[in-house]
Amino acid sequence: MRNRLLAAASSVLLFPVVVPASVAVAAPTPAVVPCPQASVPASAPSRPPRPSPPPAAAEDQIVGGAELATPGLAVPAGAAAPPEVTATSWLVADLDTGQVLGSCGPHEYATPASVQKLLLTAALLPDLDPQQVVTVTKEDLDIEPDSSAVGLLVGGQYPVETLWLGLLMQSGNDAANVLARLGGGAEGRAGGVRAMNEFAEHLGARQTHAVTPSGLDGPGQFTSAYDLALIARACFAEPDFQRYALTETHQIPDQEALGRKGFQIQNGNSLIDRYPGALGGKTGFTTLARHTYVGAAERDGRRLVVTLLGAESRPLRGWEQGAALLDWGFALSRDASVGRLVEPGELTASPSTLPSAADARPAADARPAAGDSLPDGLTGPGPLLVAAVVGVGGLVVLIVRLTRRARRGPGRRRRGRS
Repeated sequence: MRNRLLAAASSVLLFPVVVPASVAVAAPTPAVVPCPQASVPASAPSRPPRPSPPPAAAEDQIVGGAELATPGLAVPAGAAAPPEVTATSWLVADLDTGQVLGSCGPHEYATPASVQKLLLTAALLPDLDPQQVVTVTKEDLDIEPDSSAVGLLVGGQYPVETLWLGLLMQSGNDAANVLARLGGGAEGRAGGVRAMNEFAEHLGARQTHAVTPSGLDGPGQFTSAYDLALIARACFAEPDFQRYALTETHQIPDQEALGRKGFQIQNGNSLIDRYPGALGGKTGFTTLARHTYVGAAERDGRRLVVTLLGAESRPLRGWEQGAALLDWGFALSRDASVGRLVEPGELTASPSTLPSAADARPAADARPAAGDSLPDGLTGPGPLLVAAVVGVGGLVVLIVRLTRRARRGPGRRRRGRS
């Protein structure tokens, strides 16, 4: 008897399901609202072709809420129009509550440039002793000619704190290599990059993949405006980062053994001395990525962060575009929101916490409840067939999610943090 029941169930699962045309009604596709774009001067340099990003996954597009699953504009109903900027994507969020106030293409892939140094900071800063003295190697200075550097010397000895300041104030690619090597342990720089990617996964930054610790361009290296906000939020939760980000000048120590004098470096983020309440951030630029920017500020007890990617420096520089978006965000009511920043570990805690495409489905497309009548046209074995299809679909989704999670690996545990 049991075998007969199993056979009957199997035949139901394999039986082709025909859904009447009157029932198969596709959910309406929301219209994409174009983002306000500032005019770029005709003399602006052409942007090189961007490497092909990985295929967009539906479940990544809706992280933080269904309203964020758009390549266009997402702003609260009734909100004033955001300022026109040249950035191809941007996001404004509350650092404390995690509420996303507005965005343009928040989950669109883009190239990070030096704002990727924030991921290096978020991943390694809590685990490195700021007073430890590190000796620079020749390999640490393996950076692109004419790219930003602190000016570290082979054989020079520098406290870790000085390296962090050189990284964040001067965007030192040489400092990035040293810190990644130190944080990577036996694996060296490669281990540091691996730690960055593991921590991005822990944060829920599922569209971020680091290839270099500095943000110098590398094949397969991407991020998004939403992911940058997650990373920035982790950075601003660190008191040392907050202090480094607001440091205006720092003295690089003498290297007496090498016969070289020290020198002063300055903070390259103009927001900190030109925007009231500025908390700091990070600038970035490569020919491929164009201008990228992350900045934060506090006003009336409210802390906001802005991230932007793919901007041109005219008519407004990156930090000025960030400042304009911050002004727009501060003008919104405190309960304004189009989504939220997920919490660290939220998407890796268990498969059941992962978002799915169903989260973005309009209410009108919801499946009928068990007690509801089926639509006209489904008769005979229809209820059993629908149940079978839903069950198989759920099993496939579960397998895909578990496979994806296993491929990415678990989130990285951090010293002093749950």
